[in-house]
Amino acid sequence: MKLLEQRIAREGKVLPGNIVKVDGFLNHRIDVALLRELAREFKAHFGGQPIDLIMTCEASGIPIATVTAEEFGVPMLFVKKAKSGNLGSDVYTSEIQSYTYGKTVTLTCSKSWLHEGDRVLIIDDFMARGEAMRGVIDIIGQAKAELVGVGIAIEKGFQGGGDKLRANGIDCYSLAIIEEAGENGIRFRE
Repeated sequence: MKLLEQRIAREGKVLPGNIVKVDGFLNHRIDVALLRELAREFKAHFGGQPIDLIMTCEASGIPIATVTAEEFGVPMLFVKKAKSGNLGSDVYTSEIQSYTYGKTVTLTCSKSWLHEGDRVLIIDDFMARGEAMRGVIDIIGQAKAELVGVGIAIEKGFQGGGDKLRANGIDCYSLAIIEEAGENGIRFRE
């Protein structure tokens, strides 16, 4: 999506460790008008299929998932990365290695809100190696729900997460795929 690529090129910063910082418009300070455009693009791609629920991981996936859920007219459910006493013990869990936090994290989701047969679209702001997606997909499987696809605002293509999902037959639709991020700036996949 050219609009997103232009915004990344103009405002994104590359930090040591191939970290792409876009906190001025996507995952700290939020440009809601931009998120609406991204949500419309996800709707154009996935809208021909019935979807019951949008899912994401806390915390920075919540804004884009919420706006996308509004576009689809369905609820949004986020998976927690920290144990929460208010969830109780009737939960789905999946352990992942968090790229952002650099440690093992247990994803947690209440069984009250994810049910057998639910048709789920995962939406997230970023994907690197795909560990968070693997964990959410695992939770969807535990619930015997159905994964419709994965929509990602920014994919770090050089870290392979999206390519792994696609190789497994998952409809992974990324609006901007960064092929290279380093001293020479940011280069997008053609």
